[in-house]
Amino acid sequence: MAEKPWLPTILSVMAGYVDTAGFLALHGLFTAHVTGNFVTLGAALVNGTSGIVAKLLALPVFCVFVIGARLLRYRLVAVGQPVVRSLLAINLALFLVAMVLAIRYGPFPQGDSMVATLTGMTLVGAMAVQNALHRVHMAGYPPSTLMTGTTTQIMLDVADRLCGVPDEQRAVIDRRLGRMSVAVLAFAIGCAVGALVYAFGSMWCFAVPPLLAVAALMRHADASPVATSK
Repeated sequence: MAEKPWLPTILSVMAGYVDTAGFLALHGLFTAHVTGNFVTLGAALVNGTSGIVAKLLALPVFCVFVIGARLLRYRLVAVGQPVVRSLLAINLALFLVAMVLAIRYGPFPQGDSMVATLTGMTLVGAMAVQNALHRVHMAGYPPSTLMTGTTTQIMLDVADRLCGVPDEQRAVIDRRLGRMSVAVLAFAIGCAVGALVYAFGSMWCFAVPPLLAVAALMRHADASPVATSK
């Protein structure tokens, strides 16, 4: 499948933005780095802060949405419908739901309230769909959410370049370095913008992810829904 280069970059910005906005607005809930909620859950239990329910639910909900995205992919292929475009549209729909919930019912003084938890799980679901989409259909690009592994590879490549490598290997390393550096920078920009918009716009910060989702849909190149056998 041929993807426009801007699509993975938009997804990286979106992941950084949503993760930061969710963390700030939903009492320390990680919506993209869901395993990070194990840490914040422990902190919430020790400090007696709210948001425990959402942190407990984040990983199971993430898993359910990933499985659902995978099963939907098989169904879409069977009926000849575009997979990536459909998953991006689902992402957009989930972000719209989260936006309405956040603006209508937020701010959330209690992270364990039903509407706060529902808002958080909607965002977790959107990030799960994005992770599944990226992992399967854009495997040639660095992950849009898992920056620790990407940063590690960047540092390994930098070390290799400093040590000196054959010309053919240098070309591969430089290409990988370029892609991974863009992914990390895009995620960082998303984090910074998410924090800034939340600081000045509170719950209105959740109006941005639908716009990014629309941009992702617009940048998606037309391709066969069966371009990948995964």
